[in-house]
Amino acid sequence: MGAGVLLALPAIGHASFLHGDALDTAADVLSWIVLILVPVIGIYLFWMVHILPEKIAHQNHHPQKEAIHMLCLLSLVFGGLLWPFAFLWAKTKPVMYKRAYGTDKHPDALVAEDLVDEVHRDSDEIARLRAELEELKKQTGNGAA
Repeated sequence: MGAGVLLALPAIGHASFLHGDALDTAADVLSWIVLILVPVIGIYLFWMVHILPEKIAHQNHHPQKEAIHMLCLLSLVFGGLLWPFAFLWAKTKPVMYKRAYGTDKHPDALVAEDLVDEVHRDSDEIARLRAELEELKKQTGNGAA
């Protein structure tokens, strides 16, 4: 019966492991973190989400990526109301753009593709010239020139 009485008595409870000035200091530090760090992280995440359509348009070589970029900037100004339109625009290819301009890629992508093709043509030309040089070496006596 003595143990039951002890269990029925309320225990001393503490709301925190800190007491006195340590509790005040911890509350002050936490309040500064919440007041400074959380808004900075929130603004950064908001910005990263808002430039996502621009990044998608750039990766897909969207022909209207500058307009999507401008819509992303306007969306930042208008609090994100235009962001869904920018995202949908970045994810789709314009239907009549290829018929009007002959391609459905941004001109920068076409320039890059032309440079890659030129490098391939040059490497093919170098390989052909090396083969001709080896053939000439064989004809002139095992390359002992």
